[in-house]
Amino acid sequence: MDKSAQKILVTGGTGFIGSYLLRYLWQEGYRSIRAMRREESKMDLAPEMVDRVEWVTGDVRDYGSVEDALQGTEVVFHCAGAVSFDPRDRHLLRQVNAEGTANMVNGALAVGVKRFIHVSSIAALGRSEHSNRIDESSKWERSSLNSWYAVTKFQGEMEVWRGVEEGLSAVIVNPSVVFGSGDWKGSGTARIFHLVGKGLPFYTPGQTGFVDVRDVARFMLLLLEKNITGQRYILNADNWSLRDLTTAIARAMDRPPPRIPFSAWMGAIAWRVEYLRSLLSGMRPVITRETLANTRQRWEYINEKSLSLGFSYLPLSQTIEETARQWMESKGETTAVLPLK
Repeated sequence: MDKSAQKILVTGGTGFIGSYLLRYLWQEGYRSIRAMRREESKMDLAPEMVDRVEWVTGDVRDYGSVEDALQGTEVVFHCAGAVSFDPRDRHLLRQVNAEGTANMVNGALAVGVKRFIHVSSIAALGRSEHSNRIDESSKWERSSLNSWYAVTKFQGEMEVWRGVEEGLSAVIVNPSVVFGSGDWKGSGTARIFHLVGKGLPFYTPGQTGFVDVRDVARFMLLLLEKNITGQRYILNADNWSLRDLTTAIARAMDRPPPRIPFSAWMGAIAWRVEYLRSLLSGMRPVITRETLANTRQRWEYINEKSLSLGFSYLPLSQTIEETARQWMESKGETTAVLPLK
């Protein structure tokens, strides 16, 4: 099919992953692109796409606006999602990640969408107290190790699998921690570079997986070109300890690396202080009980299934160097976007 004529809808087009995906779609020759955005969404991450994409105002929580956005659509990239570890956001997480995905699946089935690519998370794979190695076959287990965000992303996946049973051609990607330039002072991973750049003395003992945001977008384009349905793919460039990660970022910025271990008792005090501060100020806490729990666990995410499609990841060291360079150029004051690869 002629790429320029293929009708595509991207949800979350103003977000971190969605904005990079829009730029890759345009670079690859797709021209009939529609993107859903909430009325209050900023365009800082994809300013050059403002006039290249048909923007429609809507919200995945509102089925009427979802159905309107889907009209005439052949391919859906469902990138919209809410990320928070603040207990006050539990209702929002369920609304967006679970109920919003149900709306997208139901709408896609109703209008006859031919291809549905859903952005989930490694969090939706669940965490087991018996093994720290996780691949696509890992079964969800109820566990205190699962955050509420993880629960709602798992619920969203269940809606996609339901859609597959009802005839939807769908595939899921499960990115690890997605890295790259963006809003340095926002709630995304770009904030880590801002914290290290301003001087971060502490490190935590955890380990997890990391992937370049450009690789997530490129892999989704690869799936668009393949006739694969009913599958999920972990997207993970490498597994690094959080100490090694923050040390690499600090060195790329010519800053002192974190040297003080953030102990369990320090964390117990920190999240309580942050909670009180957030109540008094009305601002979202930087540290919560869930974020601290996550940074103390050691997980290994296996990427062999994604590699089996002939895909290759950008080295995490390259992502760190390029992102650190952009932070230094702007001193963390203006939003930045990595060049496409």
